[in-house]
Amino acid sequence: MRSRFVVQLHDATRLHYDLRIQLGDVLRSWAVPKGPSMDPAVRRLAVPVEDHELSAGDFEGVHEGSRRGTGAVIIWDEGQAEIVRDEPGHLTAELHGHKLTGRFGLTRTGANRWVLVKVRDEHARPGSDVAAERPESVRSGKRWQDLAGVRG
Repeated sequence: MRSRFVVQLHDATRLHYDLRIQLGDVLRSWAVPKGPSMDPAVRRLAVPVEDHELSAGDFEGVHEGSRRGTGAVIIWDEGQAEIVRDEPGHLTAELHGHKLTGRFGLTRTGANRWVLVKVRDEHARPGSDVAAERPESVRSGKRWQDLAGVRG
């Protein structure tokens, strides 16, 4: 099943990445504190959050009146997604983004805990840290600090 995905870097209570994968007419969403990795040896905590409307995946800017953090959001990555496996407690998707490419698996490990892992495929990059290497928006080229007016 063809769909889309988006990863938004969001400065809320804590700086985190929101991984959103389209399933039907919603974006199924997880907060990934340390961001996705292209290294199959790295397992990232992914906390499920409520589904979002498809339009939420297009937001880049500042959530005005944010009570925590600056509210700044950038579209860190986006592209097409092909859902390979969707079962209770597990989702595998092949992502065709600017930064994230190849297969990724999400597996439930607890009541409100999932793990995001890069599958070992031809796109895997052992030892890499794509979040640190590519902090900019794929749409605007800006970093979240640029939108928030933060120096650093």
